[in-house]
Amino acid sequence: MGSAQLVEWPEPIVRVQALSESGLAAVPASYIRPQAELPSLSTGVDAAAASIPVVDLGAGGAAVAEVAEACREWGFFQVINHGVDPGLVERAVEVWREFFRLPLEAKQAYANSPATYEGYGSRLGVDKGAILDWGDYFFLYLLPEKFKNQEKWPVLPTNHQQSKETVQEYGDELVKLCKRLMKLLSLSLGLDVDRLPAAFGGDDVGATLRANYYPKCPQPELALGLSAHSDPGGITVLLADDAVKGLQIRKGDRWVTVQPLPGAFIVIIGDQIQILTNAVYKSLEHRVVANAEKERLSLALFYSPKSDEVMAPMEELVTAERPAMYPPMTFDEYRLFVRSEGPKGKSQVKSLQKNHTYVRC
Repeated sequence: MGSAQLVEWPEPIVRVQALSESGLAAVPASYIRPQAELPSLSTGVDAAAASIPVVDLGAGGAAVAEVAEACREWGFFQVINHGVDPGLVERAVEVWREFFRLPLEAKQAYANSPATYEGYGSRLGVDKGAILDWGDYFFLYLLPEKFKNQEKWPVLPTNHQQSKETVQEYGDELVKLCKRLMKLLSLSLGLDVDRLPAAFGGDDVGATLRANYYPKCPQPELALGLSAHSDPGGITVLLADDAVKGLQIRKGDRWVTVQPLPGAFIVIIGDQIQILTNAVYKSLEHRVVANAEKERLSLALFYSPKSDEVMAPMEELVTAERPAMYPPMTFDEYRLFVRSEGPKGKSQVKSLQKNHTYVRC
């Protein structure tokens, strides 16, 4: 497998926002889910009834135990008192709202390809004929600097330099938060505070930002804003829309609808943490449902290991009773593996689990 296979999309790209704004009354067939995947708009368990974990970063040592319980029981948590300036968060959201309000022709200048996904996109995965998600996005590299393509950073008609600075500052602040969270995760596992950061490659980590835009959908009972999946990286820090619910997480055999706390971030455990912890902490399967009445915007910061760092279960978490469950591979190899398939629940990380069927690229 190599990036040469991922240069072009297999079919012409259709912008979901343009479909929505055209006034169509029915969802095109390419977005309709099979019966087993139809969203549970009315039957999903509400977060309030499910006691979704909230971690207070201002709580000192108590936060360690809260993180451990949340990661073992749920695979995610909401974090409050995180130290990120609310004014910066509001400015970052407004930058992306302004981008998605631009005319289609202006947005098209930033159209992406599956080679890097960087830029303006409307599909994930390169399988021809795949069922599509009801959403558009903009994807940017933040770290390492050598991967950052300034030509893909959008120029907005008003205060475009300030807008770029806002996006960069937002990314910088969330990377700082991720470093803090990685130390907390290490402690929650009973490890040295710097164990997980070291396993990620020290300071040479990767960070990307994806702004997700989910337009109104004429038949939300038939489509998904984002297919069920787990995140391939380490941790995801998600700023969800607290005015329009859409995120659902899998808890056992049910889907739980998350109501984001105002001002909180949602921290999601990714596949690399599952691999490093030998499945002590499992990555979270989640999806996004569509909405007939309101559009929705979210910002996801993906914090990942150094691209060529070999990931394997940490020796401290491997015992005779719990042998290593995953073969060694670099994050780049795993990322290409996932990108070729697109979002498919947790099937990708499960396929690696000690039958070692994965062949290194």
